Amino acid sequence: MSHITLDYKKIKEAAEGYKADMTAFLRDLILLYGGSCEEERKARRIKEEMEKLGYDKAEFDGLGNVYGWLGTGDRIIAFDAHIDTVGIGMKSNWQFDPYEGFEDDTTIGGRGASDQLGGMVSSVYGGKIMKDLGLIPDGYKVMVAGTVQEEDCDGMCWLYIIERENIRPEFVVSTEPTNNKIYRGHRGRMEIRVDVKGVSSHGSAPERGDNAIYKMADILQEIRDLNPRLKHDDFLGKGTVTTSEIFYTSPSRCAVADSCAVSLDRRLTDGETWEMALDEIRALPSVKKYGAEVSLYKYNRPSWTGEVYEQDCYFPTWVIPEDAPQTKALVEGYTELYGEPVVDKWTFSTNGVAIMGRHGIPTIGLGPGKEEQAHAPNEITWKDDLVQCAAIYSTLPVLYDKHQAE
Repeated sequence: MSHITLDYKKIKEAAEGYKADMTAFLRDLILLYGGSCEEERKARRIKEEMEKLGYDKAEFDGLGNVYGWLGTGDRIIAFDAHIDTVGIGMKSNWQFDPYEGFEDDTTIGGRGASDQLGGMVSSVYGGKIMKDLGLIPDGYKVMVAGTVQEEDCDGMCWLYIIERENIRPEFVVSTEPTNNKIYRGHRGRMEIRVDVKGVSSHGSAPERGDNAIYKMADILQEIRDLNPRLKHDDFLGKGTVTTSEIFYTSPSRCAVADSCAVSLDRRLTDGETWEMALDEIRALPSVKKYGAEVSLYKYNRPSWTGEVYEQDCYFPTWVIPEDAPQTKALVEGYTELYGEPVVDKWTFSTNGVAIMGRHGIPTIGLGPGKEEQAHAPNEITWKDDLVQCAAIYSTLPVLYDKHQAE
């Protein structure tokens, strides 16, 4: 067990002292806009910041994730922030330029400010505070990761880190926005496709064909009616399914459609499995009647380095217990610095689907910004959140070592 004493007053002062630096760093990252597979400029800027702050090592992996390392032990505590952003949608919905961003006395705006570049900034500076104040116990190493392609395929970056790079942390802090709360899990999800075939004919004689769109219409009503019947969990909430896309083929606008397909967004609550979710769709009367094919999408887009790491679009549910040492450590650090936190869960999905969902590595969440800012126009985050999260992050190695030894 560590004998390092945490001076919370000094930690708060150190974090507050970096507020201007964190603001400038976040403004830079917003200017270097890039979606999934376009993160190179941001990754290089993050590596530059880590080197400037005296990280022991900063590097890229083959997929293009950027890592900063502090400490020399074998037990790794990791902080994760994805550095890709979604698009801006209709620019007319923004009250300021989403690419240029803005700042005032309390907030910073721009695409990615909350989702999730702010978490990157706070974790980089949380590491700096650990280094400044000697807060990494013997035997530990801290990894601050800026990860790629999360918006396209959450968790794939961490599958690569764990399975290809053979890096397996003892636990991971997700720095996705948490509304100033601690989050300990979320529902999983799947991207499901349903395909049904028909036979085309001239539109003037539809009775000669077999209209695939009409078949899909029957299937869609049954999918809609399935949603209320899905499992409910007291903590994570209810499983859901909804239709998100529809496709068809037809020889022309004057013909009967000879195929139709839909994409389904399936959210999985605790206790639901991917096999169960697929079987529920396959068991629908119209799916069986029309011989529809039900399958999982696959993800295989090349990263900014050109690397491909293919996976099924299945993103498991995960929950870490309230009494886990990781949860207790984060709650204690938060409480000592800023008062007792609310412990809750995310509505959306994070890289935790791979870290804990697939690989069982304990994961806990705390990040600057608010969930409702994610993917919305006029996205902002709060300067005080950047400071507070950096301070709390810096306490975790010592407090985790304490609670893990209990």
